[in-house]
Amino acid sequence: MIKKALPYLLCLFVFIASAQTKKRNFRQSEIGLFAGASYYLGDLNPRGHFSFSKPAIGLFYRYSTHYRYAFRFGLNYGSVMGDDSKSKEFDQLERNVAFISTIYDVHAVAEFNFVDYRIGVDKHRFTMFIFAGLGGFYFNTKSTFGAGSANDLSHGGIVSPAYPKYQINIPYGIGFKWNVGRVFGFGVEWSPRKLFTDHLDHVSGEYIDGYMRGNTRTKDWYFFYGATLSLKLPKPNKPCFQDF
Repeated sequence: MIKKALPYLLCLFVFIASAQTKKRNFRQSEIGLFAGASYYLGDLNPRGHFSFSKPAIGLFYRYSTHYRYAFRFGLNYGSVMGDDSKSKEFDQLERNVAFISTIYDVHAVAEFNFVDYRIGVDKHRFTMFIFAGLGGFYFNTKSTFGAGSANDLSHGGIVSPAYPKYQINIPYGIGFKWNVGRVFGFGVEWSPRKLFTDHLDHVSGEYIDGYMRGNTRTKDWYFFYGATLSLKLPKPNKPCFQDF
């Protein structure tokens, strides 16, 4: 009896496994907007997360291949700044340098959802997620110096090599996303950018007389945080917003 039933049980198991695989593996495309802020950590702001935050915006495309996995490609625009005069540290007050820089950021990241998530499916409505990848950015820094400070003129210039304004970075982060209805998804996220330059704030190296301008042993960072709104795209040759 058991031997006769075994082939049917195996077939049932294969059918269930196939259905689950088909359910969890799918193709879904989204386009979206990011709105939030950007800030920086470096010599002019060593520890103040979210200090000097400036408005930031972005566009992205997300391609999901599974309830747990997705790939995202995006472009963000923001600006960052720092100001020694706002610090309580004596060496920063003495240096008295400030800067502001625009940031054009492109990135490609892989996302991992902690629980199953899919726009348009009520029982998979929300998830926390993490992401990491590779990116690049362009920056254009402008510095100012306070009157009577230990600035470039009083120290006879800067010992600093030329540096490219196009750099690579490593973007990563954490967030939370949820869907509303059949086609919209919302999210919030925080994303550091690990840089390989110490010149984002234009404070690095030594003055000609040997006075230290910035710590060359640590690199600068910038961050994005804010909210996202995404729209699920219809599958080709399907009616608009039909479930797929």
